[in-house]
Amino acid sequence: MRPVEARTVISAPREAVFDFVCDYALRLAWNDHYLDDFRLTRVNTVGVGAGAAFLIDAPLFPQRAEFQVTAVERPRRIVERGRIGRLGRTTGWAEWEFTEGRHSTEVLLTVWTEPGIRWDGVKESLGARGWMKRQARGSLQRLRMVFENPSDRPLERATIAGYEPLKAARFGA
Repeated sequence: MRPVEARTVISAPREAVFDFVCDYALRLAWNDHYLDDFRLTRVNTVGVGAGAAFLIDAPLFPQRAEFQVTAVERPRRIVERGRIGRLGRTTGWAEWEFTEGRHSTEVLLTVWTEPGIRWDGVKESLGARGWMKRQARGSLQRLRMVFENPSDRPLERATIAGYEPLKAARFGA
């Protein structure tokens, strides 16, 4: 799939928006409208190596995916790489760029995939690009609402099943 771009401007400091997006446990707060069965892949949910497995609930072809943060340049850029579909044949990337304005932050999300086989490319050509563009735009609007119209309720967070932080082993700082 050719690159899909979505952008928004958020009235919040760049570091705050960056830290929020970089924490995979908080992705449910603004991506739950098209991602189902969201599960973290490791205990540390922030920075390089953090990731999640989920179901992309596309209308024609729902697919499993697993994404992981591969590069972080705080507070400017986050790069994620993932495997999508049956046997993880399709490779996907997501790149976040954060540009500081006078009293705001511009967030640019670029998503693209490289189909593993011809059939995966055919499925993507049947409207997946337009659907993904709408979902990315919607998720950035929801991200903006998290900062500009905070809710009274705590934000939804993904957790690791059976993980008890007070009983976990402590490694490093």
